[in-house]
Order: sequence, then structure tokens, then C-alpha cells
Amino acid sequence: MTNYEIKCKNLALNPNNQTIIMGVLNVTPDSFSDGGRFLTPNSIELQTKRLIEQGAHIIDVGGESSRPFADPVPLDQELERVITAIKAIRAFSDIPISVDTTKAEVARQALQEGADIINDISGLRFDPQMTKLVASKGVPIVIMHMKGTPKDMQVDPYYEDVVSEIYDFFQERIAYCLQNGISKQQIILDPGIGFGKRFQDNLDILNGLETFLDLDVPILVGPSRKAFLGHITGQETPALRDNATCGAAVVAVFNGASIVRVHEPGCIKDAVKVAHALRTRKGEST
Repeated sequence: MTNYEIKCKNLALNPNNQTIIMGVLNVTPDSFSDGGRFLTPNSIELQTKRLIEQGAHIIDVGGESSRPFADPVPLDQELERVITAIKAIRAFSDIPISVDTTKAEVARQALQEGADIINDISGLRFDPQMTKLVASKGVPIVIMHMKGTPKDMQVDPYYEDVVSEIYDFFQERIAYCLQNGISKQQIILDPGIGFGKRFQDNLDILNGLETFLDLDVPILVGPSRKAFLGHITGQETPALRDNATCGAAVVAVFNGASIVRVHEPGCIKDAVKVAHALRTRKGEST
């Protein structure tokens, strides 16, 4: 990868120098592993401080659950959740904030309140105004691959070659961005572990991450507490899959991920430093 910085208002994060850890803050009542835990300003503040202490470089705020079979949330409800969280964080910290949303109006108001990054699981496909917003604001945008919507993505997903199909999707999305005023320096790609994927697809994605490095933009991977880890370990409770998450994060970083999105940064921060050093050394010796 060429030298690349994720430029936020207060600092620039360089994924070539370190693995960037994105800490998950779900301000929803129904997220799959921590729904209902962080709904008040006080609980949001305490959890954000905890994520920062554990090593998070970015806080990813989500006000609409994207778990399998989740129903959409009305705009006003998502706005209330997200804006409350951003205000609570900005009252004590200038850490970069990512807003996890597919709605342009939520993203617009989140940026106005102090968010720095947009994380769109639809890959700029659900709301046509999102592309215009990202282009006009010049902010980093996470473009994720997903088949269908959260409501139906796990209804019999199928791929002939999941890595090749995601690669083609990313190529199309990059071209779309460039044609619509979004620079390549704004783009972060997420192959969408668990989003319209079968068990074996998630393993193939982790094993094949190096393929996406040819696209020359940072790769974000979010394996945290996902069902495929439960399938491997036999652990049915998502919140007890953090050790398994660590294993997946290490593989992701060694195979090329620049950013990992997790619920518990403390479980992975040292492990991904090792993986990053090994990957860097591997690159120097080839």
C-alpha cells in the first residue's frame, strides 16, 4: 500500500504505522451482543472512556442494529440515539468518531455534531444523498460489501467465489466514487464479515484479504463476536466470543487489514501489534 492517512479533523491516522482499532459503541436496544447497555449519556461516557483506555483509536457509533433479520429504524429515532451519543463523547473527548449509518441525514447531523468518518454498510447504495454528502464534506467513508439488507441478508446467501465477487464489487464502488467526486484517499473498504455470508465465506474472506490490497486503499475487518466464531468454538453467547475475536483479528491484520472493528479492544491490542510487526517484516523480506 502507498503511504496513506485517514484524515480526521483533529489528527491523521496512518494505517501503515500501526493497526487502527475501531471500538464499537452500539446505542441500540437490539444489537446482537450488547443491545440496551449504552442508551444514556452516562453509560455512553463510561463505555467510551473504557474503549479509549483499552486502546481504541476510533469510536464507531451505531444507532440502528444491523444484526441478521433486524428491522429498519425510523430516521428520527436513529438521529436521537446517534446525536445523543456524539454529544456525550464530545463533552469530554476529541477522539475520532465514526457514524455507522446508511442514512444521509443521520450522517449529516452527526458530522455537524463532531463525527469524523461515515461507515455505510450499504456501500453508498441505500440513500442517494449519501454520496453527495461524502463528496461535499471530503470525509473518510467506509464502504462495506453486503448482499441484500440486514432484514434478508442471511436468507440463503450464495457465492461461486466470494473473494472475487467482493473484489469486483469494490472495483465498481471505487469507480462510482471517483465518478461522483469522492477521492480515493477518502475510501476505506470492508468485505462485510457476517453480512450476507455463509460460514465458509467468512473463512475465505479472512484467508483472501491480501487480494484486496491491490485496490490500494485501507481494508477494515469487523469479525467481532460474529456467529462464525461461535460456530468454530461452540460458544453460543456472543459476548463470550472475545478470545475468538482476537484470533480472527490477528489473522486479518497479518493478511492485510489496516483497521479492525471490535467490541473489546483490550483483548486484541497487543496481539494485533504482533501481527502488524510480522506482516511488516514479511513485506520487507519479499
